[in-house]
Amino acid sequence: MAVRPEGTPCWADAMFSDVEGAKSFYGDVLGWTFGESSSQYGNYTQAYADEKAVAAVVPPMPGQEGQSQWCLYLASPDAAATAGRIREHGGEVLMEPMQVGDFGTMCLAREPSDAVFGVWQGGIHEGFEAVAVPGAYCWAELFTREPAKADSFLCDVFGYTAKQLQDEAIDFRVFDVGGDPVLGRMRMSEDFPPEVPSYINVYFTVADCDDAVATATRRGGVLRFGPHDSPFGRLAALTDPQGANFSVIDVTTTQGERPQAADVT
Repeated sequence: MAVRPEGTPCWADAMFSDVEGAKSFYGDVLGWTFGESSSQYGNYTQAYADEKAVAAVVPPMPGQEGQSQWCLYLASPDAAATAGRIREHGGEVLMEPMQVGDFGTMCLAREPSDAVFGVWQGGIHEGFEAVAVPGAYCWAELFTREPAKADSFLCDVFGYTAKQLQDEAIDFRVFDVGGDPVLGRMRMSEDFPPEVPSYINVYFTVADCDDAVATATRRGGVLRFGPHDSPFGRLAALTDPQGANFSVIDVTTTQGERPQAADVT
């Protein structure tokens, strides 16, 4: 697979106190199978959809126990240089760039409105081996109460161009790399409890949204929104039994015209 352009989502993982529980839940909901855990790398365990690597689960490191959450990684040709720009433009580097064997180099950061994300400079592991097929990553959106901070940071650090959705009901922006949309940004409304911080919501593709929701809720997940028909697919937002938010989308079931968006200068 070709190296992804800088700023393109390229991987997702999550820490779970109960890794076996997470494997069982996502195995049922998304059809994942799992490789062997790597004790050399903190029992990091890759998830597969149709034998393609699509995500990973890992137990928390000592002192990092807490609510689980999915972390989205953005591609970089030089993680150290990206970390420098993150600091320069008001972000915080939570974990300095660290080489992970021959697999690549990672770092963790927080953008100025407080959402955490990862940076990945690929080595032999370039990232997702499949996208937008059942079980695989499809899309992601940054939810924030301070969109101006997030918007300028993302464009300054990753060189995104931006389009603003022409809809008075919501404040939604799409970031492009080379003309291809790679990330959304949604202003959090008053419907979000004040204690919910900024976060990046990851969408996984499913063959049938309603079936995935039924399985997730039967397995102890909580339905937050949907299922809802949209021009992009039938989707739903969920929280897994360990508190990690994620969404599912059936991209083959669409309804309505895609909204217009205007370039942002």
